[in-house]
Amino acid sequence: MSASRQGLAVRLGGWSTRHRKTAIIGWLLFVVVVAVVGGMSGAREMTESEGGTGDSARAEKILEDAGLQTPAGEMVMVRGERPDGWRAAARDLTARLERTGEAVRIQPPVRSENGREALISFEIKGDPDTAGERVEPVLDAVRATEAAHQGITIHEFGDAGFDHMLNGMLTDDLKKAELTAVPLALGILLVVFGALVAALLPVLLGVTACVGTFGLLALISHRLPLFESTNSVMFLVGLAVGVDYCLFYLRRERDERAAGRDAATALRIAAATSGRAVLVSGITVMLAMSGMFLSGLLLFKGFAVATILVVLMAMLGSVTVLPAMLSWLGDRIEAGRLPLLNRRRKKGVHTSGGLSVRLMRPVLARPKVFAVVSGALLLVLCAPALGMKTEQLGMEKQFGSDAELTVAFEEITGAFPGGPDPAEVVVRADDVGSSRFGAAVADLKKEIAASDRFRKPVDVELHRKEGVARIEVPLSGDGKNAASERALDTLRDDLVPRILGPVSEKAYVGGQLAADRDYNDQLESDIAPVFLFIAAVTFLLMLVCFRSVPIALASILLNLLSVGAAYGTMTAVFQHGWGAELLGMEPAGAIESWMPLFVLVILFGLSMDYHVFVVSRIREAHVRGLTTRDAIREGIRTTAGSVTGAAAIMVAVFAVFALLQMQDMQQMGVGLAVAVLVDATLVRMVLLPSVLALLGERAWYLPRALRWLPRLGHGEEPVPNPAGSAAAPQPPVSAGR
Repeated sequence: MSASRQGLAVRLGGWSTRHRKTAIIGWLLFVVVVAVVGGMSGAREMTESEGGTGDSARAEKILEDAGLQTPAGEMVMVRGERPDGWRAAARDLTARLERTGEAVRIQPPVRSENGREALISFEIKGDPDTAGERVEPVLDAVRATEAAHQGITIHEFGDAGFDHMLNGMLTDDLKKAELTAVPLALGILLVVFGALVAALLPVLLGVTACVGTFGLLALISHRLPLFESTNSVMFLVGLAVGVDYCLFYLRRERDERAAGRDAATALRIAAATSGRAVLVSGITVMLAMSGMFLSGLLLFKGFAVATILVVLMAMLGSVTVLPAMLSWLGDRIEAGRLPLLNRRRKKGVHTSGGLSVRLMRPVLARPKVFAVVSGALLLVLCAPALGMKTEQLGMEKQFGSDAELTVAFEEITGAFPGGPDPAEVVVRADDVGSSRFGAAVADLKKEIAASDRFRKPVDVELHRKEGVARIEVPLSGDGKNAASERALDTLRDDLVPRILGPVSEKAYVGGQLAADRDYNDQLESDIAPVFLFIAAVTFLLMLVCFRSVPIALASILLNLLSVGAAYGTMTAVFQHGWGAELLGMEPAGAIESWMPLFVLVILFGLSMDYHVFVVSRIREAHVRGLTTRDAIREGIRTTAGSVTGAAAIMVAVFAVFALLQMQDMQQMGVGLAVAVLVDATLVRMVLLPSVLALLGERAWYLPRALRWLPRLGHGEEPVPNPAGSAAAPQPPVSAGR
């Protein structure tokens, strides 16, 4: 075979093995440099206006541009054992707060109705977006005051305290994930390969791919600001995908060596088969992730960049650095063998099949029965998703009812009850101090007062220098119910455009309720175009890859069943609470609003790992002349071990995230872990082979009008006989040790 007809994976593998030092040292240098430079530059998180959408985000943007962001407010409640027993502690606390230099506009204590509590309000000076980084002295002052006064309980809550706790929780969670997921992946690989060096190699490549992406994301964040959970999501996807890609490649190379191939031939075959599958899978994943760019939310654009980058890093490492390492190590990859773990035969492929072979007999004997039963089981798993409810989870649901900040909020609002967050009308005008503008504001206040959809008082702030007015309008209801929704509609659709529109350049209604609605409306409008994009991309890639319309269609349908299983599980556990207590989790009564779209895209991408790997081996066997049923049996037998190991690693990594503190991370971890488990077992090992068996030779149907599609190799090229008894038909790959 001429070099020009070699696949890209073979050419990359050949270059890497001929230039081992360049490939290995270049990879390590690149990772170190981008990690250091990215760490020095720091990462920029999105602001409130950048993270939002619609009129509420536009209102916030006007305030940000004018430098009129609301300062980070804090509240501290001091409780004594008897009425007014808090006075000495309150005086001490006020003095300590003043000495920090961070607390400004400290208000005198406000006494509760029963007299046992006092509330001290103040602000954190400086930029509210970075207040969480500077609030530690204030928190220390609160803790010191409580320790200095017996019989006194103090609760602190506010914007800066919330950000401080959130940042600390995210840092701790990411560290916990790193320290737990990496050893778990290593342990599973030890079982798969039975040798320490072989197990370490995929983990090292997966981790370096994530480290390099951390640095790249930090640099990119200065042009595309990121959501606070983006690094966690990137690590979750990167470690799982990076280890899996290396596992597939390494397992095929070891199989060929065990079958008697020489080192050069084994590497070439691994590159032509598993390396090609890695490239197809990686490209499919990246294209699927790019569907998130169609969203109107910056959150998903950041997720798209993060996941595309880490998958690209993992893919490139697998088809370049890994072949170089295998060429350098040779059979020393088996060093550090562990007794009784996965002993290989000296001759013959070690993947004898075991359970998968026994399972294939009844599946292929009665494919219709197994297709119906497995399909019905998947639909049962999907069923709870029909009642899925989504919302932006508030603090109590996100952190749990026992979290310190949640307890403080409930204690403070219990002693000092207040109404829901008001709507915020933000207006930009040439002269907000003019009589004409003042008359319009007076008319607005008059109509609000005459309506039963609003509460009092309406607070008006005029910033003449900036040409901005901010008007706070208390809504009726609890801030989330139908009464509050009607009040918001009245403001947005009638009062503001009719009264303030003629006297302003821009007038938008923001606030918490408006932001939540705009966010959810955007998500609802995003899901259809994103789904259509990734479905079309998946169909086209599978069509080109396997030259089969039925397999391309099956790819989409099987992926949808995996996504449905994830949705159903998340809804059952976190919305309905089924089994939540057993898992040590607290049901939130709803699913985080961005989760369905994110899980859809992630699973459509990740499902391609197993699908491409399994179907490629089936296609490879069919091209060699086996019937479809025999090809299915051969493909499942030879991939069962790798798929099981890869799925175990993904499930373990995702399960670690299910044990973190944040509710959204728990939901994502449980949903993805269950979906991958179902996908790698019930879908790929039962439903896929039964469907292909029912189709028979029709599984490879390609209409005459599409036969111009390019042919991609599936192991069709001749390979040398075992032990190198025949010369390779193409230049061998260097395999020195």
